[in-house]
Amino acid sequence: MAFGEDNLKGFVLALMSSGFIGASFIIKKKGLRRAAAATGVRAGVGGFSYLLEPLWWLGMITMIVGEVANFVAYAFAPAVLVTPLGALSIIVSAVLAHFILHEKLHQLGILGCVMCIAGSVVIIIHAPQESPITSVHEIWGMATQPAFLLYVGSVIVLVFILVFHFAPRCGNTNVLVFTGICSLMGSLSVMSVKALGTSLKLTFEGKNQLLYPETWFFMLVVALCVIIQMNYLNKALDTFNTAVVSPIYYVMFTSLTILASVIMFKDWDGQSGASIISEICGFVVVLSGTILLHTTKDFERCSFRGSYSSLSPTLSPVSPTLSTRLCSGNEN
Repeated sequence: MAFGEDNLKGFVLALMSSGFIGASFIIKKKGLRRAAAATGVRAGVGGFSYLLEPLWWLGMITMIVGEVANFVAYAFAPAVLVTPLGALSIIVSAVLAHFILHEKLHQLGILGCVMCIAGSVVIIIHAPQESPITSVHEIWGMATQPAFLLYVGSVIVLVFILVFHFAPRCGNTNVLVFTGICSLMGSLSVMSVKALGTSLKLTFEGKNQLLYPETWFFMLVVALCVIIQMNYLNKALDTFNTAVVSPIYYVMFTSLTILASVIMFKDWDGQSGASIISEICGFVVVLSGTILLHTTKDFERCSFRGSYSSLSPTLSPVSPTLSTRLCSGNEN
């Protein structure tokens, strides 16, 4: 299918988002290192000196710009295209870490980068073209169709089971509990972000959608889902190794988001079987590259900790910085 103008805009915005988010983790990490070196107290042990570090705030602003670009990308392109491209931020982060933070990018890491790029190209080539949406009422109709309501109901039931049954019993020993909650809520948050972004896009085009309660409902759902998602992402990262959490979260979050988008927005309707299979294959290649990249980060993490132990024997590793879309950007 032809790569339409809206898909092109969404693609460019998604690329910009990955670039800014990937760079933000490096800038923030530089700020954290500089603050820790100046005060001897790292963020992981309760230090907040990084809040006085301009470099950390520059990284925070860069991340916000990236997240805004990602938000707008969903208003133009399908989630099937935008969400997997988030893996490119890992490449940006890994390459910049190699040159700026002197964290060695191993040969397997380079292979992971190549796989992410190759898989992304396949997804881009075969990305579906969305049908034009003219009002928030159309989106509401998609959100209230029986198939998607069944998906939403299933997500809510699963989240309740995970939160109230499994989390108290095995949340601290099984990484799938917290990451499962994050991923399930994340799929709903992306659908709401896309609905809200499309409504705002139509509003800026002169078709005011802020007059309708559906727009405000989607905004409320975004806020609720993101709060729950971030809460359990914090728990996952605080309990388990980031190198374990990041690839599992990325795989589950991206898979569920694509599934939700296919159900709600019918992204694959009108596409040939070959195109759908190609997209799935591209997605699998991106996932494999992402996992490979994170596997090699263990070596970088050990090296980083060693360098800090020489600075002060009392310093402990920095706690991971969080992002709604990509916890995978952490190299701490």
